[in-house]
Amino acid sequence: MPLVKQGRLTTDLFVHVADGAELPGDGAVLVSAERFLADPEALLRRPGKVGVIWPNNRNLDDLVPHLDRLASIALVFPTFRDGRAYSQARLLRERYGYDGELRATGQVLRDQFVFMTRAGFDAFEVKKDADADAFAATMKRYSVFYQPTGDGRVTALNRRMQLRHSESAGQ
Repeated sequence: MPLVKQGRLTTDLFVHVADGAELPGDGAVLVSAERFLADPEALLRRPGKVGVIWPNNRNLDDLVPHLDRLASIALVFPTFRDGRAYSQARLLRERYGYDGELRATGQVLRDQFVFMTRAGFDAFEVKKDADADAFAATMKRYSVFYQPTGDGRVTALNRRMQLRHSESAGQ
């Protein structure tokens, strides 16, 4: 699947490794939650980055002890109507301070790019290459937001307060 990062198609450095398949000797791998949790220490000791595909119906508590050693977490959108991965993304970014790649996978639709980014996603597995262009156009369309979220952008209210503070400091 094409991968969009920073508004453009990019090469996916992670190899998706199926359960039961042999792991490559080195290089970045993306494994299922089941495979990861069966022996996280062995996976994390291998050379190369490790990422995990985390289903949206699984509690994040099992993943939290390993966050500082995971290079990527792929959160699954099984259908476009199922938004539990948004909540997981915000928890990972805001509560647990995860700063690695947060990837949206599954039913990743163009009209949800802004919401996904606002929730903290920074990589998107899309169905078509054209989705990368749509992503870039969508992200340019919006520059100011009212709600604080996991993407770290300053809200409209905070911008106003900063402006007022700088104006009053200059007097």
